[in-house]
Amino acid sequence: MSRETGRKLIAQNKRARYDYHIDDTWEAGLVLMGTEVKALRAGRASLADGYAHVKNGEVWLENVHIPEYLQGTWTNHAPRRPRKLLLHRREIDKIAGKAEEAGWTLIPLSLYFKDGRAKVEIGLARGKKTYDKRQAIAKREADREMRRAVAARFRRR
Repeated sequence: MSRETGRKLIAQNKRARYDYHIDDTWEAGLVLMGTEVKALRAGRASLADGYAHVKNGEVWLENVHIPEYLQGTWTNHAPRRPRKLLLHRREIDKIAGKAEEAGWTLIPLSLYFKDGRAKVEIGLARGKKTYDKRQAIAKREADREMRRAVAARFRRR
């Protein structure tokens, strides 16, 4: 059987880019149990309430929901258990230094398989204020109107 290649998206935290300014991102591996991998291969996960933190020189992913595997037995996993992230030491040190500053948090942006291995993209984020969100919506609407006007102009020719 050939080895799986490419990138297969499992879950994405769309709300994260709306609620936070993303400063920096990292790709990390996950330490998972067998039933968690099977549940992920079925495409079931939620990053909505997830966050990461540095504890004792290790990065841990908390509150990410991977539901129990339906065909699992008594060896099934807990859906919201803490999961260790696999990063290089210098990346962990860099993350720890930035995350300890006031106002910064680590949030999962997406969960995917890359060449058959489960990966999570985490981002260093700072919360947006309400007026920032309104500005983002106004900019998106203006861009949409501009694209419509350009498309209408080219259709008239």
